Amino acid sequence: MTKWYEKTAFEIREAVASGAVSAVEVTRSYLSRIEAVDGQVGAYTQVWHDHALAQAAAIDAKIAAGEPVGAMAGVPVSLKELICTTEGFTTCSSRILQGFRSPYNATVTEKLLAADAVLLGKVNMDEFAMGSSTENSAIQKTSNPWNLDCVPGGSSGGSAASVASDTCAMSFGSDTGGSIRQPAAFCGCVGLKPTYGRVSRYGLVAFASSLDQIGPLTKDVTDTALAMNVICGKDPHDATSADLPAEDFVAGLKGGVKDLRIGLPKEFFIDALGSEVRSLVEASAAVLKAQGAEIVEVSLPHSEYAVTVYYIVAPAEASANLARFDGVRYGFRHPAANNVTEMYVKTKSEGFGPEVQRRIMLGTYVLSSGYYDAYYLKAQKVRRLITQDFDEAFKQCDVILTPTAPTPAFKRGEKSKDPLEMYLNDIFTISTNLAGVPALSMPCGLSASGLPVGVQLIGKAFDEATLLRTAYCYEQHSGLNLGKAAIG
Repeated sequence: MTKWYEKTAFEIREAVASGAVSAVEVTRSYLSRIEAVDGQVGAYTQVWHDHALAQAAAIDAKIAAGEPVGAMAGVPVSLKELICTTEGFTTCSSRILQGFRSPYNATVTEKLLAADAVLLGKVNMDEFAMGSSTENSAIQKTSNPWNLDCVPGGSSGGSAASVASDTCAMSFGSDTGGSIRQPAAFCGCVGLKPTYGRVSRYGLVAFASSLDQIGPLTKDVTDTALAMNVICGKDPHDATSADLPAEDFVAGLKGGVKDLRIGLPKEFFIDALGSEVRSLVEASAAVLKAQGAEIVEVSLPHSEYAVTVYYIVAPAEASANLARFDGVRYGFRHPAANNVTEMYVKTKSEGFGPEVQRRIMLGTYVLSSGYYDAYYLKAQKVRRLITQDFDEAFKQCDVILTPTAPTPAFKRGEKSKDPLEMYLNDIFTISTNLAGVPALSMPCGLSASGLPVGVQLIGKAFDEATLLRTAYCYEQHSGLNLGKAAIG
């Protein structure tokens, strides 16, 4: 009997569209898989059993009637808790949005439905996307399917865990400082943060508006290209979305890398990088070199300031974006307040978790009149220098290759009491969000303890096609086969 839950999204789409299998049969396969293993992983916060089967039945009816079907016909998908859907709840894994139902779908949700994807439900995340381990969720803890004692990464930890445990064919998360790529690396998935503006952010609950991007987490590079074909494009609801012609990223995968120069930034191969991760990442560069790419050294001299700049800019934007969650407009309102002021204070104190409160206070501080010039304005100037670094580097190369994270997945609770140590997990991913360029993480091997390690490819703005072509070439020629996570 075919285990459809082990197939890639591309394989499922081809099988459903050709009539080799029904969308209902595929959906039942995934729902059974969720029931069997998600109790151990904890990726799903809500499963839309009946709704998913109804979507699948509608797709089968289309096929039976001879009507054309979309690019993701019958592909089972999970969505991060902060992507708005009219089905179910949109809680951002926060108590303050407990019970909140969105009156509209995000543009990405609408595009997936129009492409005939089957939405299985929502998956866990760090509250309001603030964290690197998915330990900051107010709903539940999520485990790494490769080792249930380890974190899946964050903040899209539920998305990565759902892909790695075969409880969806692909998932969609958001990336503000590495929140797609770091969990993808920890769970052995492919994760892409598109160029800022490539994908509409309409319906993505904002954390830091100038940094956030929606992107896919998938089982392989072809599925990432398929997802990008569906979700890219100008959106009248989002003024920051780019008006670019549609591209077929799947068709562009097979061009090879003989015409490419791959840059290795010397600042990313530092002593703090574990020798195991360094060895696997350098081996990835060797695979691309063997396929004809030229490897060159480049420099990103201001990257050492990226974490500092990020933790000024992102909390500043978060403090403004989260001001709307006050107990009046959305979700949770404290029931025991005696007046309006007390209601605000009690609602926010009990509605937001400690990490969110920490970042709101930090953001409010750096935006205050006495410190704006000293912190926020200076951070924006350094952000410009970081962007210029990428501009200069891309005069010497087409794609930059780096580690995704300094280490494989760490144990649950290991870093949760030290926020600074946790923040350093994103040291290799943050600078791309500040510069707005696209970046992809893909598996490059297993550590000695059997945990996945990720390599990051960074591209020029709006050049996802070259990024995906490079990743596909590596995938085809690396000989890498991680196997399956032991779960289930």
